[in-house]
Amino acid sequence: MGEAVEFFHLNGFLSSKFDRHDEVLINSNVNGNINHEDIDGSGSWYEETIDDDLKWSFALNGVLHKGVSEYQEIALLDTKRFGKVLVIDGKMQSAEVDEFIYHECLIHPALLSHPKPKNVFIMGGGEGSAAREALKHKLLDKVVMCDIDQEVVDFCRRHLTVNQKAFAHNKLNLVINDAKAELDKSCEKFDIIVGDLADPVEGGPCYQLYTKSFYEKTLKPKLNHGGIFVTQAGPAGIFTHKEVFTSIFNTIKQVFKYVVVYAAHIPSFADTWGWVMASDEPFSMNAEKMDRRIEERIDGELNYLNGALFMSSATMNKTVSSSLLNETHVYTEEDARFIHGHGVAYRN
Repeated sequence: MGEAVEFFHLNGFLSSKFDRHDEVLINSNVNGNINHEDIDGSGSWYEETIDDDLKWSFALNGVLHKGVSEYQEIALLDTKRFGKVLVIDGKMQSAEVDEFIYHECLIHPALLSHPKPKNVFIMGGGEGSAAREALKHKLLDKVVMCDIDQEVVDFCRRHLTVNQKAFAHNKLNLVINDAKAELDKSCEKFDIIVGDLADPVEGGPCYQLYTKSFYEKTLKPKLNHGGIFVTQAGPAGIFTHKEVFTSIFNTIKQVFKYVVVYAAHIPSFADTWGWVMASDEPFSMNAEKMDRRIEERIDGELNYLNGALFMSSATMNKTVSSSLLNETHVYTEEDARFIHGHGVAYRN
């Protein structure tokens, strides 16, 4: 049996304990109260509350940034196992060593399913990884990335070096605005719209962007004929898929004629993650066709996705399939489902 580890809780989302060696790794711009105490060499730990009776923790080298923007609590952590980790409102958004799984699954299936995509609108995506993956597609003329939080974008540009080329790319149009407001005022239509939004948490900045009214009145009218919408849809594991995944699927199904779900395991999330892809035109894809389009259209190598993998990822297990089939909840602003946790607005 291992020895018990003691955790300190900061603002309900960051748990850490630092020895004197770890203290020097913390930047002077870190906001909030952090406990610095001598301990027995066990180091510092990050802890995320998955549910009331379940937590996920891992060892840190240090905290690179911590603060509260106008919209969200933000932390950038340097972890021993997963590298740099972006945490927003207490929820891990991505980890350096495996974010390629999430972002390849988010971006490439929709782009590869479209016969000739020319432009993409990314809702959220402030860290730049979704834009990086989209910019690999040779057919694209323009990628619009619209994130509400300037502070998230700024520190990701500084600290996430893997995306610096994407942020500087001449095809990228970076917009700091609420995605709904930006789409409402835009005269442009898009071949692909991507939802790379934070999970819906109570008081968070974006749960309204998972609602039927948003999809129906704002998003769908901004798609070109044959356009495709894809969104991250939260945990899709055997025990977690009913939190928001099945509800997001059922909501999108009310708005689009053809809807596809798929999922992949993300090690740093400690769960299987889900995506929903939708269009008013049927999807016609097989493994061979996807592999051919990857070779023809994408500049560089993918590390995770290929045709066979995607076809298998779109096959849900019996329990999840049954839940998707029987889901009746539809997202509205008055009747939303939330991932465990709370955003800044709720705490204020």
